[in-house]
Amino acid sequence: MTAYLQFTDGKQARNIPCGNVVAIGRDKNNDLVLSDSRVSRNHALIRLLSEGSFYLIDNGSSNGSFVNDQRVRRPVLLKDRDRIVIGETPLLFRCEAGGQRYIDSIYLQQTVMLQRPVIREITILVADMRGFSGLSERVPIEILTKLMNRWFHDVSEVILDHAGMVDKFIGDCVFARWDGDDPRANLAQALRTALALNAATCSLTRDCFELPYPLRIGVGINTGQASVGIGADATALGDAVNIAFRLESVTKLVHKDMVLSHSAYKHVPPRFWKGREKLVRMRGREQPVRACGLDFVELPGVLEDLRSG
Repeated sequence: MTAYLQFTDGKQARNIPCGNVVAIGRDKNNDLVLSDSRVSRNHALIRLLSEGSFYLIDNGSSNGSFVNDQRVRRPVLLKDRDRIVIGETPLLFRCEAGGQRYIDSIYLQQTVMLQRPVIREITILVADMRGFSGLSERVPIEILTKLMNRWFHDVSEVILDHAGMVDKFIGDCVFARWDGDDPRANLAQALRTALALNAATCSLTRDCFELPYPLRIGVGINTGQASVGIGADATALGDAVNIAFRLESVTKLVHKDMVLSHSAYKHVPPRFWKGREKLVRMRGREQPVRACGLDFVELPGVLEDLRSG
């Protein structure tokens, strides 16, 4: 798959290849330098977040980034021939993959499989911003846009730094996964990621004085069999993914920062979950799921025991 940006530099047409990341801005260290007063020093990124899945992420720029004449308020999944405008510069995103199709649902039954998937055990993390609807009502859209774009940018950096893959962004939620062969190692990386995501969210709260209340996230983690490599964006689908999303919702009911399924927390030292397991009923499932809630303050101890165990 070849992806690139087309634009005109003066009178000369140029193509900028899209690798793992293309940094766009006024600073000379960007991959695409735009000498335009309307462009911020580090304005936006085009990042490959899973195979064939390119997102435009605005870095909280003052004047915004636009895709097909719509201002980017959250990371936007790009498709072939999308028109991007940064400052006064129009860019055309090209992705030569023989026609892309996108999967918006997390349900396997609603998905048309475009290629042969690989069935494998993966660890899934779903993180969701708490109280986002209330925040939308009380914070001006310009501040909210800058806030959420920075959060999505920081989230993607954290997940990639911990050897994970951002499968997709859905609203104010991120879905990440670890496809390695060692479930214990995958879980450890997911827990480290959860801890780092919480730290990034707390940092954002400290930096944004306009917020009416501190930002918080809820996290669901599950390990299980999934179909990997669905559609043009090579997403993962299946019951294991659905459970991870449901577990994130359960955090609100049990008043915990994160909820793990038994298939995930069985790799955690028993002292952290013995006597704390619950049977959780989920919409669309006949059988309840064994789950355990943890708070972020417990994770350093969990990770230390995982390292020494």
